Amino acid sequence: MSEKVSKRQTGNLGEDAVCAYLERQGAKILCRNYTIRGGEIDIIAQQGDFLLIVEVKTRRPGAMQSGAAAVDRKKQQHIIRTAEQYLLTHPVDLQPRFDVAEVEYSGAFVRHIEYMEHAFDATGY
Repeated sequence: MSEKVSKRQTGNLGEDAVCAYLERQGAKILCRNYTIRGGEIDIIAQQGDFLLIVEVKTRRPGAMQSGAAAVDRKKQQHIIRTAEQYLLTHPVDLQPRFDVAEVEYSGAFVRHIEYMEHAFDATGY
């Protein structure tokens, strides 16, 4: 019998994989699923002089829309606003960097992570 996996479980699978990936790259995970009214950041991490603000998009192979394409201008605005709130309540002397991680999975297994540094920035918002 096939068990249906919830959207949240799928998201957690992708976020767990990206956290492990970042830690292998020397990053320290500071927070997961930081939420304010109107926005959420999947992962906040520190790597060198950067505060990584990471949006994770988990997809099955052959999905209609890529993970990066799903992080449109409106989604970017929500992430930026949420990051501003995080920085107000958690001041750090780090340069914010907005990254996007596309996770491809099949069943309960992560097949591939495409990690895009500097996927977007806060200029023009």
